[in-house]
Amino acid sequence: MTIEFILYVSDLQRSRDLYAALLDRDPVLDVDGMVEFQLEGCKLGLMPEDGIARIIAPPLPLPGSGNGVPRCELYLLAEDLDPMLERATRCGLVIVDPAKDRDWGHRVGYFADPDGHVIALARTLGT
Repeated sequence: MTIEFILYVSDLQRSRDLYAALLDRDPVLDVDGMVEFQLEGCKLGLMPEDGIARIIAPPLPLPGSGNGVPRCELYLLAEDLDPMLERATRCGLVIVDPAKDRDWGHRVGYFADPDGHVIALARTLGT
């Protein structure tokens, strides 16, 4: 089984560029209507809101109606956190909660992308 998480985005090119810079890698798929990044053990996909709306509406609300409302958290656990935090700042992600040690054993900084998706950048404490 392959796991892929897909974020619905309002501007595919903007999100493609942002996530390519944040993840420090090029997408493995970059076509109209879909961008995918290969991560360790899974893929992260980006799909335009209007593209998925044609599939899921009307039984479900249009994804754009939730912009700015946190709808998911992308938790990225890395061995070397500082470069990721620096890239997040350079990419213009909004700082939600600065990186600090958390009681679950991770150092985590929380950010928001332009569509309001929460991005947690983390490393295990003691590494």
